[in-house]
Amino acid sequence: MTSGDWTRRQFIAAAAAGSLAAAVSKTVPAYGNLTKKASTLALLGGTPVRKNKSLPDWPYCDQKIVDSLEKTARSGSWCRIQGGAHAVVTLEKEWAKLTGAKFCVATGSGTQSLHTCVEALGIGPGDEVITSPYTDPGTIASILSARALPVMADLDTESFQLDPADVERRINENTKAIMPVHMMGQPCDIDSIMAIAQKHNLKVIEDAAQAHLAEHRGRKLGTIGDVGCFSFQSSKVLACGEGGAIIGNDEALMDKCYTVHNHGTSRQGLTETIGPKYRMNEFEAAVLLGQWPGVLERHARRNENAAYLTKRLKDIPCLVPQKLYEGTNAGSFYLYAMSYHKEHLNGIDRATFLKALNAEGVSLSPYIAKGLHREPWIENVLKTRVYQTMYSPARLRKYREESACPKCDQVCEQMAMIWASGPLLASHEVMVEIADAIEKVYVNRDQLKSA
Repeated sequence: MTSGDWTRRQFIAAAAAGSLAAAVSKTVPAYGNLTKKASTLALLGGTPVRKNKSLPDWPYCDQKIVDSLEKTARSGSWCRIQGGAHAVVTLEKEWAKLTGAKFCVATGSGTQSLHTCVEALGIGPGDEVITSPYTDPGTIASILSARALPVMADLDTESFQLDPADVERRINENTKAIMPVHMMGQPCDIDSIMAIAQKHNLKVIEDAAQAHLAEHRGRKLGTIGDVGCFSFQSSKVLACGEGGAIIGNDEALMDKCYTVHNHGTSRQGLTETIGPKYRMNEFEAAVLLGQWPGVLERHARRNENAAYLTKRLKDIPCLVPQKLYEGTNAGSFYLYAMSYHKEHLNGIDRATFLKALNAEGVSLSPYIAKGLHREPWIENVLKTRVYQTMYSPARLRKYREESACPKCDQVCEQMAMIWASGPLLASHEVMVEIADAIEKVYVNRDQLKSA
């Protein structure tokens, strides 16, 4: 067999089977950089694949952001309702344009954007909204703040997204909306979610907090449901510390969102309804606008680097990249997520695997330790007077009984991801090193028995 007959897959198989000596001989040629990786793990005293662990800093900052902030500071207009204020209004126009939406309302956080939509849709006490247990607490906080009931459906274990079949199973006469979460910045099974919503006459509030510029079948996430919500919290791919936005194409609904987020006061200056004050301030908008020149280039680079990692990992069964649904054109890759399968690494637990990778200069980590269905809010909230008044004892009892989400538990136990918005902006050479380090640990997995 000549070197031309060998592929990386064949080399990994040979190395994993104990043929390392052959791999560095003329009989079994070394493939690329694998000879170096087929050595002692750094955890056990070997040389790490990556000696320089530095990755791009996040949140992103450059002189354009500083200049934008200075311009706003010197303007003296620090709130959108002041005369001459312009940063928030400009941001709303630019974000709508970038996402292909007709309208945008900027808020002080992603949670605020979600809560604004819940209120604008008239969802309140006695109503139910189906969402994911595998998400930031802000998702359910937006529902609880309206005194509605967040009903958590289980996940698809390969995509880490809501399982549409379980969503439909949990619909009842009180269900008013579905709040799908585009986890890790990748599209959920949005086609199925929209079909279920149409069938049952439900509203869809897209929680796209992590999914800036992600695209499904040519549509930007956030434009597919009735409304879409984003976060600009400091870890996000477009960040200003805190901040959020709502996008949509229904002018009447978006006007309601504006009124709710503006303490119940409409664009006409009339106080019309109940509403908190969720307005984004001018400084947050200035930070975001300062990032506009490079936002598409950074988006493209994350997708390119993610595609490379996915290609390299296809022959390493202990780490399986997040499944992307058919029709996914691009993701935000806020996180690069994988599931860890210890059965392909001699039963070595996730903690040891991550420790071995860290020694090689690559930091992977778990994400959400436990789903929201396992947090104490359920008992604390269901015992409150308002929930015991607005929901029958039978409904609250059934809610407790049906709160289990075993597939979410599995996802929490298996998750291993690259955190967060900065690392995938690194050079291609860094992506090669990350993949090489993972490959080295897999090829030499027998050594972990003594770790």
